[in-house]
Amino acid sequence: MEKHNHDHQKHHHHEHGSETKKSHSSGHQTNNKSDHQHGHHDHHAMMIEDFKKRFWISLVLTVPILALSHMIQQLLGFELTFFGDQYVLFGLSTIVFFYGGWPFLKGLWDELKDKNPGMMTLIAVAITVAYVYSSAVVFGLEGMDFFWELVTLIVIMLLGHWIEMKSVMGASRALELLVQMMPSEAHLVQGDQIKDIKVDELKTEDIILIKANEKIPADGTVVEGESHLDESMLTGESKPVKKSKGDQVIGGSVNGSQSIKVKVSKTGKESYLNKVITLVEEAQKAKSKTQNLANVAARWLTFIAIGAGTITLVAWIILGKPLDFALERMVTVMVISCPHALGLAIPLVVAISTAVSASKGLLIRNRTAFENARKITAMVFDKTGTLTEGKFGVSRYESLTDDIDKEELLAFAASLEQQSEHPIAQGIVKVAKEAGLTLKKVENFESLTAKGIQGKIDGQNWKVVSPGYLKENNINIPEQAGSDAAETIVFVLLEEKLIGFIALSDQIREESPKAIETLREKGMKLYMATGDNEKTAKAVSDKLGLDGYYGEVLPHQKVEIIKKLQKEGHFVAMTGDGVNDAPALAQANVGIAVGSGTDVAAETADIILVNSNPKDIANLVLFGRATYNKMIQNLAWATGYNAIALPLATGFIPGLVISPAIGAVFMSLSTVIVAINAQLLKRKMKS
Repeated sequence: MEKHNHDHQKHHHHEHGSETKKSHSSGHQTNNKSDHQHGHHDHHAMMIEDFKKRFWISLVLTVPILALSHMIQQLLGFELTFFGDQYVLFGLSTIVFFYGGWPFLKGLWDELKDKNPGMMTLIAVAITVAYVYSSAVVFGLEGMDFFWELVTLIVIMLLGHWIEMKSVMGASRALELLVQMMPSEAHLVQGDQIKDIKVDELKTEDIILIKANEKIPADGTVVEGESHLDESMLTGESKPVKKSKGDQVIGGSVNGSQSIKVKVSKTGKESYLNKVITLVEEAQKAKSKTQNLANVAARWLTFIAIGAGTITLVAWIILGKPLDFALERMVTVMVISCPHALGLAIPLVVAISTAVSASKGLLIRNRTAFENARKITAMVFDKTGTLTEGKFGVSRYESLTDDIDKEELLAFAASLEQQSEHPIAQGIVKVAKEAGLTLKKVENFESLTAKGIQGKIDGQNWKVVSPGYLKENNINIPEQAGSDAAETIVFVLLEEKLIGFIALSDQIREESPKAIETLREKGMKLYMATGDNEKTAKAVSDKLGLDGYYGEVLPHQKVEIIKKLQKEGHFVAMTGDGVNDAPALAQANVGIAVGSGTDVAAETADIILVNSNPKDIANLVLFGRATYNKMIQNLAWATGYNAIALPLATGFIPGLVISPAIGAVFMSLSTVIVAINAQLLKRKMKS
């Protein structure tokens, strides 16, 4: 859908009516996945509970297992033996292996079924080898059992998975709390009566009363009253937003000091809030390439562990060592090669970055795109509503006669314009009200098709018209009305005599220059593609110092622009409103949808900015880089530990044979370091 074109408007001032407003066609997109998402969410909560239970039971059983293990007794310098102690040790370890280790054994089966061995395979192989070997020792094989190693491995991995799942779930906690914060009752207006009903009984088109300081129970439109709403929890907008008749309100926002009546437009699953929650859940489920990298690393470690274990066994037997020694070395290698840290390296970073990003108004639907934000070399902006406010603001107005001053001129024009829904009209009325001007009563109001509007005020005939009307009626356009800036100009006539003009333009957002500067510092090429006319596009581009601009482009042409940049070797990000820019968002390497309200549900974007703030685009790139760096650091640490521990565990390096006990300490330490490093991301992203 093409954005409105200012040149076009100059000749056809009120032709489009309210069509000229940006389309919000994603507003009617329903969220039929919500029930499924909710089910998924409950399942996730049950899994967390399951891991927690398995962890605590396994931990309790681990204490006597450690006390009965000879290696731990030697390490701590005590002795605890009694008749059949090895069988008690075997029995307790068997419970931990099958009960605590079940998620990993099941995971091994699932991964092998998918022909995609990964983290679960690695853990399952390590615990199975340790269990089978140790059981054989109990029943006659020469050697030392690994039961204590087996159970600590299971306990630490259960703890890791429990923490990981809790933190992943925590990313949507802020949004879930919003759902709980939704009021349970609504005041339904029925004629003169007000009836309190449950929120889930609300239907679209219902009129509801929201009293002072109450929460809005559903998305809708104000039909009566005026108030300031606190939307900060939903959109991140810190200032209360003024809402009056015709304005949209979001369920979950908090009303200010005045009561208002609202017509319900969306309830339940269709509401903005539900869509936001769905997006966050999608973000958590979407596996990025880097996340898969953790699984790829685990797969290779599985092959390396099995390979290294086999080589160790065969080599020691060839070198004439007894079978029990060779087997012990093999098991040590295979158990040590299971890095707890690798299991936590990526998921913790993912969980933290998703949560912090959501709190900053960045909803990540596609993690790969988020991490790839660091690669962006060219950014293409849509203009209206992204770099600019997307609303017509009065830039200047002048009277051309001594009889009426400029303020009076504005008051007369606004009196006429308040009858119109057009964005230009709204811009004029807004500035007149802000100036505290008194608007007058209009009679015989009439819209002049494609030319403007007219009406009688105090018995005199007033018109607000386009330049086209002046040309048709041979009225000269005054010099003062000419401008190089990207302005739309309307003229005020009194009894067919030109007495003044009002210039309007789509104002550049105050955050845009700083955001452009930040992105340029990152070495990006910055372009703008807009449906607006050449003059407007050039004015905005020059003011912001962009590398280039494209004016009067249709949606399919935006796609061509992105393809062209990609052919030139750029990694391209596109920012737009997510609806009329959908084709370009889909084509871009990273698609960023901007715009609060239900536009947030735009399906083609990878990342959604809750506020239409260009500053957030700069944050996105910085966050993406910080997240990726942390992932790489954690992967390097987790795999680096293995690179050192594995050769030592084989026993081939004289004088440097790592005991299973030392191996376990290293492993635990490695996990703690990875977890702490992931937490540091919060500080980096908040700074």
